[in-house]
Amino acid sequence: MTTLERTVGAEVTRIEGHDKVTGTALYAYEYPVPDALYGVAVQSTIARGRVRSVDAGAALALPGVVAVLDSGSGSVPRLHPTDDPELSVLQSAEVAYRGQIVAAVVADTYETACQAAAALRVTYEEEAYEVGLHDGDPHIFVPDTVNAGYPGRTETGDVDTALATAPVTIDATYTTPPEHTSAMEPHATIAVWDGDTLTLYNGDQGPWMTANTLAALFGLPEGAVRIVADHVGGGFGSKAVPRPPTVLAALAARAVGRPVKVAVTRQQMFTMVSYRTPTVQRVRLGAERDGRLTAISHNALQQSSRLTPYCEQTVAATRIMYAAPHRRTIHRLAQLDVPTPSWMRAPGEAPGMFALESAMDELAYALDMDPIELRVVNEPSADPESGNAFSSRNLVACLREGAARFGWAGRDPRPGRRREGRWMVGTGVAAADYPATTWPASATARAEPDGSFTVRIAAVDIGTGARTALTQVAADELGVALDRVTLEIGRSVYGSAPFAGGSMGTSSWGWAVSKGCRALAKRLDEVAGQVPPGGLEAHADTTEDVRARKNLARHAFGAQFAEVRVDADTGEVRVDRMLGMFAAGRIINARTARSQLRGGMCMGLSTALYENLELDPNFGDFANHDLASYHVAAHADVRDVEAHWIEEEDDQLSPIGAKGVGELGIVGAAAAIANAVHHATGVRVRDLPITLERVRTGLKR
Repeated sequence: MTTLERTVGAEVTRIEGHDKVTGTALYAYEYPVPDALYGVAVQSTIARGRVRSVDAGAALALPGVVAVLDSGSGSVPRLHPTDDPELSVLQSAEVAYRGQIVAAVVADTYETACQAAAALRVTYEEEAYEVGLHDGDPHIFVPDTVNAGYPGRTETGDVDTALATAPVTIDATYTTPPEHTSAMEPHATIAVWDGDTLTLYNGDQGPWMTANTLAALFGLPEGAVRIVADHVGGGFGSKAVPRPPTVLAALAARAVGRPVKVAVTRQQMFTMVSYRTPTVQRVRLGAERDGRLTAISHNALQQSSRLTPYCEQTVAATRIMYAAPHRRTIHRLAQLDVPTPSWMRAPGEAPGMFALESAMDELAYALDMDPIELRVVNEPSADPESGNAFSSRNLVACLREGAARFGWAGRDPRPGRRREGRWMVGTGVAAADYPATTWPASATARAEPDGSFTVRIAAVDIGTGARTALTQVAADELGVALDRVTLEIGRSVYGSAPFAGGSMGTSSWGWAVSKGCRALAKRLDEVAGQVPPGGLEAHADTTEDVRARKNLARHAFGAQFAEVRVDADTGEVRVDRMLGMFAAGRIINARTARSQLRGGMCMGLSTALYENLELDPNFGDFANHDLASYHVAAHADVRDVEAHWIEEEDDQLSPIGAKGVGELGIVGAAAAIANAVHHATGVRVRDLPITLERVRTGLKR
């Protein structure tokens, strides 16, 4: 085989780009499934209680209505027990939060289904409810483990004594509000039953894993559920596991014996498909006069529903960021009568690092020390918690190189010193971290008699460019041009593979693709490149390879820089520029990686300044449940965002050496902006978002 110039690392244009801009790329709701009906969910209007009755008379009288489903109707298929109570759709009359699915209508048109859903009359037995997150709630507890298997609490040394005797201390509380993922494509599913085989055209971040979950839920054998997710319009974690609308589509199709399409409205998404939990975080730091940390204490309170004790790993990053002999980190959880939160881009790390990196900035000011130098002097030689060596750790390099590119040198550290007319100008910095996780995956590589190659893996492209990056990996391993490789993804039948989440997609899938293509290349060498008429195929599975890796601390790191201007009269904040410098292993596609990092930084800007789900204490759900009232950053808010990376070689990751960049870009971004606002004004805003009211109040003091 001819060896061509390698494409991994190059700026390759998205392979599916033409299909997307011309509208030929099919998303979940667009597949041409014949004879399909339309399902519309009916949500509870109470925060806690029980459905007493569902009067379906007016709905069923409408022409075109096929069925009304509710827990008491007897027409809803029974599901098997599950570890995720959210998926037990219409299995009980109990109501756990306002917005939970309590009924559904199936009709021959979407408009008729909506009309019938509005005609349903649901009565309830309402119970007292609690929806406010308060630190004094007696039911708050410390979970044994939190999301991703992290311990709920860790402690080393004598933190209280170290804080009491430290020459310099910081003790501050930071809050972050609930946030919504706001993916461009709302959740949508088409469910088709063929006997006991279920096909779901689904907006899905993990087709293979979703198929297994749904098979268990419906009591079906492995392989009986097939997921098709060729194109997905964003997810940010909300589509990583099945959500109630997907289960509803499958239930409805089973009940009526025809395919059913379910599309969640933008308003329904705010309570039906998860959100980022709010947090209340107390950070205490103790340091010597030279800046060396003696104690770190990070305590995070968050919420979940009474259905599921979901708890983010909010303080997990604090455990590995900085060296200190005395450390305590605690997660605390309040289960309330609220919708269930779940994953949103960089769950835990994004809000947790806002608090830690804001506190580090406050400590730098207390010490009269440059914020970068404070971080450098506290750089650990190994993972402070486990003692494991890092596979690679280039945070200091990111800080140094980022500072040089940003123009940090010569910065006047004193707050409120730089003015441009009515604008107060300041700069800030924060560190970023995200675990470099790899899960086992399988892939199949096939050589065709015509000289082309087909690679299949149950990966998914949620807009990240995964399809293109994996094609690059395959082409390089096979030693052929990109146009000779067809990568097929988005189907659960292609074998075991993790979801697109946790910044592990490319590293996990890429390893399997690399191994499969190497195996195929070896087989081709054995037959002198002569492909038989039936083709030649090789299969690879990385389960044992992943298990055999050394026990190391594997993380990606970065440094975020921001320059802001603040109106001295109104408190309005504008972000003039952001620069991120990252160390994320081998970059597979420079174009799509830069897009992901910049996208994460923009999302962090949005977190810092705008995003805030407003809980309505009278009803228990979110008052601003659309994109008119839930504000996200727009083009005018994002002026100059640069993402760069250092060349990082890490041979302890996988053969492709990638760490993942999907979530790293958002971590630290909000803290960098908050720190820049303080530098511009002297006002320390510890509660996100940084609204003009909060800044203006500080300016008036």
